[in-house]
Amino acid sequence: MGVVSQDALSHLQALIDQVEEPLQKTFQSVHQGHVTETLIRFLKAREWNASKAHKMLLDCLNWRVQNEIDKILSKPIIPLDLYRGVRDSQLIGLSGYSREGLPVFAIGVGHSTFDKASVHYYVQSHIQINEYRDRIILPSASKKHGRPITTCVKVLDMTGLKLSALNQIKLLTIISSIDDLNYPEKTNTYYIVNAPYIFSGCWKVVKPLLQERTRKKVQVLQGCGRDELLKIMDYASLPHFCRKEGSGSSKHSGSGSENCYSLDHSFHQELYDYIKEQSRKIEAMEPIKQGSFHVEFREPAAEEEADIAKTIESEIHKFENNHANVD
Repeated sequence: MGVVSQDALSHLQALIDQVEEPLQKTFQSVHQGHVTETLIRFLKAREWNASKAHKMLLDCLNWRVQNEIDKILSKPIIPLDLYRGVRDSQLIGLSGYSREGLPVFAIGVGHSTFDKASVHYYVQSHIQINEYRDRIILPSASKKHGRPITTCVKVLDMTGLKLSALNQIKLLTIISSIDDLNYPEKTNTYYIVNAPYIFSGCWKVVKPLLQERTRKKVQVLQGCGRDELLKIMDYASLPHFCRKEGSGSSKHSGSGSENCYSLDHSFHQELYDYIKEQSRKIEAMEPIKQGSFHVEFREPAAEEEADIAKTIESEIHKFENNHANVD
């Protein structure tokens, strides 16, 4: 876990011990028996300032209670065709595990269109995957390896990244904000693969906005990243778009058993079956309703959204001009 400030940890522990219900109950959903590791995550997110970490954790717990996050894994996105549309346009899946036992999540940044449902469905789906990771995937990995495993690895495929992706800045900012505030320090390393030339313009703008500890987690790999990724995981755990150069992350690439984005992949089948099973347990008291599970989130200001888009577009055009001059 690196260098730990015992004073800050003890201080935060003492503050959290004073928290009462219903916050204590939802805190159990957060820590899953690994209290120390959880407190350290929030301390890291606030530069080891116990008071700031305490406020961040309290805000997170209140957000969970107010939005009934503990119940979100009993709220299926229905009908199934709608959920399939979400899966086909929000490309994410579990491809396997690293040799250290960390879950490997694949994300198709370039080909995710977010155009098959409302923002609330994509936010609901994102939080459900977070919660399933934290309540089911990570505890299972911890049990298997006999030690706490509380983080994951993410492989981000940039295949297909275009300027039109700027249209999704609002949704991506919302999702990023939810993760930063409520699921801090859950990713051990971000591997970026299949990066087209416009990624350079995007990265030049985004990189300075990231905190140093986050920047250190990002590794931009050459091509599909296969050789580098095979140093930390077996071939069977490689995302399908990393198995050969030029494979990309199209939702149509590979069969359902290979393509971890697909609703037919075992991860999404197990996730959806779990959510349906949990919903059946409470259905007698609270019948399942169609409609998204609304979660409160901070929406970026229109000016903020426009500024980011404009800056990225400007940097991409600069890169294009420089590239043309070299040619």
